[in-house]
Amino acid sequence: MKRIFALGVMLALLSGCSSDRTVIDTSQSLVMESSVLSAGIITDKPVISVREGQQRAVSQLYNQQEKPVTLHYRFYWYDDKGLEILPFEAPRTVRVAPHSSVEISSQTGNLTASKVRLYLYL
Repeated sequence: MKRIFALGVMLALLSGCSSDRTVIDTSQSLVMESSVLSAGIITDKPVISVREGQQRAVSQLYNQQEKPVTLHYRFYWYDDKGLEILPFEAPRTVRVAPHSSVEISSQTGNLTASKVRLYLYL
């Protein structure tokens, strides 16, 4: 009897843990790992515009340090409902020279794209 009760409790716990719902906060348009800020990189939120019939997101990266910094980034595109738009963009790498800036950008031909999130990491 104790085994059946324990099995029932375990199944109830496991069923409560499995969920296909993933909530993404698309209002957060810039995500930086703390190591990026520690490396001397500052940036602004990506700005979306339309260029040649495609949505385009642009952001400036500034290096405040005396040495170059290599970092990785990826743009994530979302529609009005907060769903990520396919195809997923591959992560990219950029090197920012000392005391200078670099513009990074992303384009999508999907006209339902209305939000973008930039993720920066070393």
